[in-house]
Amino acid sequence: MPDDRRAEGVTVVVPHYGPPAPTRDTVRSLVAQRHAPLQIVVVDDHSPEPLGDLDGAEVVHRSTNGGFGSAVNTGVEHARHPLLLILNSDVSVGPTFVADLVAAARPWLPAVVGPLVLDPGGKPAPTARHFPRVRHHAVEWLTPLARFRERRLLHEAVGHDTRAIPGAVLSVDWVVGAAMLVPTADFRAVQGFDPRYFMNSEEVDLQRRLRERGLPSVFAGTVSLTHVGGGSSDPAARRRWLVASRMAYAQRWGGRRRLAVALTVATGVNTVANVVRHLRGSDVDPVAVAREEWRLIHGDRR
Repeated sequence: MPDDRRAEGVTVVVPHYGPPAPTRDTVRSLVAQRHAPLQIVVVDDHSPEPLGDLDGAEVVHRSTNGGFGSAVNTGVEHARHPLLLILNSDVSVGPTFVADLVAAARPWLPAVVGPLVLDPGGKPAPTARHFPRVRHHAVEWLTPLARFRERRLLHEAVGHDTRAIPGAVLSVDWVVGAAMLVPTADFRAVQGFDPRYFMNSEEVDLQRRLRERGLPSVFAGTVSLTHVGGGSSDPAARRRWLVASRMAYAQRWGGRRRLAVALTVATGVNTVANVVRHLRGSDVDPVAVAREEWRLIHGDRR
């Protein structure tokens, strides 16, 4: 193991929007980390309820709400250390999390390294993914398949890398943005996150650009955190952001037209399934659902 401690200084950037309590809890767990040197930067992304000061952290206030990537970019402007840890504001980490993640990442650096993400019940979330393809999003759009979402085959069909299990350490296409360790210089060299993504897809776009610089993405399943998730937005907004970001990603990397066509066909399948459910007495409006899915795919053209 190399003994060069100069490469182990970490700046943690935590974007904040929404209720202050989860962010405050996350910062307290970071202040207690057994790793030094450690800089903690929290970016208040023009939250409706201002965050205020936090002991042990630098709080940066933005004048507009630009979304996850823009908030992180603002925080990175203040980074002083060679390693950058991008961390969601609603996570729970143990006292050695940062040190453990740095140790797991060291043999791979320079790289993007993400830990195992657990849900609040302790169940592993699909942390590592395959690069997005039209078929992944089309299968995910098919609501009749939702009942099979725990099947391994369906996980792979929607783009989850099922090799990424607890304890595994391996190179993958990309890791989710709830926690990512990245060399600060490389993040800056590719100009950070693309601000056109308000929420979702910004991390895979970043990792594709970093891959072009020769940085692999690595899943470190020997290190874990718990991610609550979804605390600062309603489900309708999250779905709108998700579709918009996937369209933007497909526009940049190819396949936007094919994606729109595939999702439209999947909406037709969903509509047929919803008609059958309605005829069987289910409280579902097939026309309203189809219109909403069409609006998400093609925009509101009224």
